[in-house]
Order: sequence, then structure tokens, then C-alpha cells
Amino acid sequence: MKNGEASRLDDLDRKIVQSTQAGLPLVSRPYHQIADELGTSAEIVMTRVQRMLANGIIRRIGAVPNHYTLGFRGNGMSVWDVDDELAMEYGRRIGELDFVSHAYRRPRYLPEWRYNLFAMVHGKDRAEVMEKVAQIAAMLGSDNRAHEVLFSTRILKKTGLRIGQS
Repeated sequence: MKNGEASRLDDLDRKIVQSTQAGLPLVSRPYHQIADELGTSAEIVMTRVQRMLANGIIRRIGAVPNHYTLGFRGNGMSVWDVDDELAMEYGRRIGELDFVSHAYRRPRYLPEWRYNLFAMVHGKDRAEVMEKVAQIAAMLGSDNRAHEVLFSTRILKKTGLRIGQS
């Protein structure tokens, strides 16, 4: 949820956000369970969630896997120095790889930080991550001016903005 958006929510919207912000229930019909808990219908919950998505109040709904729990313990952020004009296209192509969870462009901070393309690479161990990074390097070819891999040293809690009870 965007900062300041909580003030645009009515009571039911707020309750829907509060009941889903820690994750959807792991049941076959999560919106029905939420509706039952809130004393409304699943259709109303789904309609309101869709409206909040369309209005940018909710940015996205998606799975946030814990790669470490899934056995991927060599996770590393690969950082790349590519021409700025190529960064978006390479980011899209790299992001489509099955071992990359996300890829995005970031500003450079010269002279200390030359990298403008980031891609989170997952592997069972660091050696596997390095093999996968080599695949990305081969994809980039001579457009790869430099790269590094920054390995995860701890797991951070992945959450967005939360609103409290009113």
C-alpha cells in the first residue's frame, strides 16, 4: 500500500487490507475465508481488492517464497555494468530466467558504484549461483563491462507497508 493511502479506505477496505497484509490464508478459497471472518461475501471482498489494485492502493498480490526454506541457500545479488540504453532490455531477458527471482535497473553512483543492472540469482549453493551468473555473463557477451555477486548473509523479513488496527 502506498504511503497516505490508508486514509482513503473505508472501514471494510481497511479490514480487508489488515486481514490480507500478512498473507492470504493457505486454503483453497482464501477470499471466502476472509469474507466469512469479516461478515461479508467473497464477491464483495474480491471486488474491493480488484478496485484497490486498479486504484494503486494495493500495488500487487503475489507469492513471496522463502528461497532458503526451499533449499536455495546460495542466493546472490548479481550486479552488472551494461550500457544504460541496454539495461531495460537485458533486465527483462534476465528476469525471465528460471533461476532469477527479480531483475531491475538502478542508478550508478560513480566513481564508487558502476553497476546499473541487478539480478537476484538463486542456487543450492554458491557454486551453483556462480554457474548461473556465468550463464548471464554469456548472454550479455561483450555488453557485460563488469559484474560482481553479492551473496546473502542473512534473511530479511519481506513485507510491505502495514496498517494497524483502528
